[in-house]
Amino acid sequence: MPDALHQLDALDLAARLRRRDISAREVVQSHLDRIEQVNPVVNALVTLDPEGALAAAARADERLVRGAVVPPLHGLPIAFKDTHLTRGMRTTHGSPLFADHVPDEDDLLVERLQRAGAIRLGKTNVPEFAAGSHTFNPLFGTTRNPYDTTRSAGGSSGGAAAALAAGLQPLADGSDMGGSLRNPASFCNVVGLRPTPGRVPRHPGRDLWDTLSVPGPMGRTVADTALLLSAMAGPDPRSPVSLETPGGTFRVPLDGDLRGLRIAWTPDLAGHAPAEADVLAVLEPQLRILEELGCRVDTACPDLTGADATFRTLRAHSFDLALGDLLDSDRQALKPSIVENIEQGRRLTVADLNTATATRSRLHLGTLDFFSRYDLLLAPVSQVTPFDAELEYPREVAGRPTRSYLDWMRSAYLISVLGVPALSVPAGFTPGGLPVGLQFIGPPRADLAVLRAGHAYESATRHGRRRPDLPAG
Repeated sequence: MPDALHQLDALDLAARLRRRDISAREVVQSHLDRIEQVNPVVNALVTLDPEGALAAAARADERLVRGAVVPPLHGLPIAFKDTHLTRGMRTTHGSPLFADHVPDEDDLLVERLQRAGAIRLGKTNVPEFAAGSHTFNPLFGTTRNPYDTTRSAGGSSGGAAAALAAGLQPLADGSDMGGSLRNPASFCNVVGLRPTPGRVPRHPGRDLWDTLSVPGPMGRTVADTALLLSAMAGPDPRSPVSLETPGGTFRVPLDGDLRGLRIAWTPDLAGHAPAEADVLAVLEPQLRILEELGCRVDTACPDLTGADATFRTLRAHSFDLALGDLLDSDRQALKPSIVENIEQGRRLTVADLNTATATRSRLHLGTLDFFSRYDLLLAPVSQVTPFDAELEYPREVAGRPTRSYLDWMRSAYLISVLGVPALSVPAGFTPGGLPVGLQFIGPPRADLAVLRAGHAYESATRHGRRRPDLPAG
């Protein structure tokens, strides 16, 4: 075969596996070899079970030999985000408090992906308790960007995105509250989807009604991302917000054209999220490509008044709910920014929560009105290009100083408040070779339409085909 197996798209691998052109053991071994070669450079995987993965691959091959019908992810290796519970394999959340924590159950997402045939390789690195969009923690250190290892890979699904870009796995799971799927996808030149809340149900959890943080898929292509979504999505009675649409809805061809699509473009979310000039220099020429594909492109943005305060209020409340007990028992073991996030939650008043709830309702209705006039909204995924990996966060954005590690993430987290699907698609590179992503945003529950638009743009540009300059193999 001309290409090493770890270089192939997930859909291609899946088809070859079903035809028995290749074996699951060959696929897993190819990725294990790549991990041994490259992971020391990028630090994307932090737990690895090669023996377990090869044993699972052998069982997968035996099923095909017996003539069994195999599920859609049959034989595809995946390392799960280290905030997602994995039965019998440590889940650390990037915290010393959980360094030896081995759960006795799987997250629903993990359970579903393994039932769909995925083979567990290990775990991908995260910021401590997934707080922030730069992946570093005191247990495992910093994940490096495969395109420039002096730069951030983003976060909190930074280990997942770096592993995809570096060829360590063909698919990756993640989660997104304020951009944790989209930012690392943009930084690492891969695809990440924040689905409509409820599209991928969550269990277990302390707040099963939460719609601010959502699990979701990543891939090197939009089609691979849709394949993974098809295995994640679908209703579950334990999740009160889960949507009824079955996951198989997304296992369909995405081909089509964009002629007649009404697209709104906003370079700065109407002034709420100014972007650096090098980001816009990459993204603005992409609008001409979309016009050539038959789209009508206007400059417009929904009213986002109050979205920033609403996100920060709801996020602080969620941190207190999830981690407040640890603040009481192990305050000194938490990084200062997490302590501050929890304390912000504890300072909230009933009036604060009432205002956030009412504002979010108003934003939802305004979003529906906006999407009655436009099919899609396009925006930068991130306001900055991948920054110095030694920093906790950029110190300024577009000439404005940042006061916290959230300030540079507005172009992602303001969209989170709207409860809509948002897809990060590779959109090109700066002159210095740093990736930039374009955010495709659709109406609530229009995940498939967003995927189809992203696929058409990807097919026309092929920016995602540019691979990082890492050790060959």
